[in-house]
Amino acid sequence: MPRSGEATKTRILDATHSLVMGHGLAATSIDMVLAKAGITKGAFFYHFKSKADLARALVERYASQDAAHLEGHLKRAEKLSRDPLQQVLILIGLFQEEVELLTDASAGCLIASYVYQFEELDLDIRQISARTILNWRERLGAKFEEVMVKYPPRLPVRAQDLADALVSTFEGAFVIMRVLQEPMQMGQQLTHYRNYIELLFSAKE
Repeated sequence: MPRSGEATKTRILDATHSLVMGHGLAATSIDMVLAKAGITKGAFFYHFKSKADLARALVERYASQDAAHLEGHLKRAEKLSRDPLQQVLILIGLFQEEVELLTDASAGCLIASYVYQFEELDLDIRQISARTILNWRERLGAKFEEVMVKYPPRLPVRAQDLADALVSTFEGAFVIMRVLQEPMQMGQQLTHYRNYIELLFSAKE
């Protein structure tokens, strides 16, 4: 079990994440975090020097969780099949399984919520955000390189662009979900992406 101090820090980060996703980083004040987390100012400043320090810690945690999430699904896909194309399709299927349980139309990506005030954020946060996106490009791009060796694509395409397209699918679906309040959008968009991959690497007639 986490020690009391770590539990408080986690509660602060959890509360901030919820507030930022609902109100945006700029509109989330320390007082709002205190109220949401049910802590004192002293407890807050024991863990974080400022709101900027909190924002940095929050994106660091998100980036770490995001990388672990992707890596876990990739390892599972690789365990279930030795074929690179099937591994990619299984990976997408694993994401589809997750979003089928999604009922919160306000769900989204923390990094995307930061982007709207990106120029105001410190360099560390911008670099962490970039590394998070580039990790998807690197890990999935490498997998698509394997696919393209065994299954030449029907159209000219770069492996890293296919990786970026999956990230774009997630982010675009989050926007549609929030605007239209339609949680099913994520699953639908992932299905379209999966269809595209299957068609792109199907045997040429």
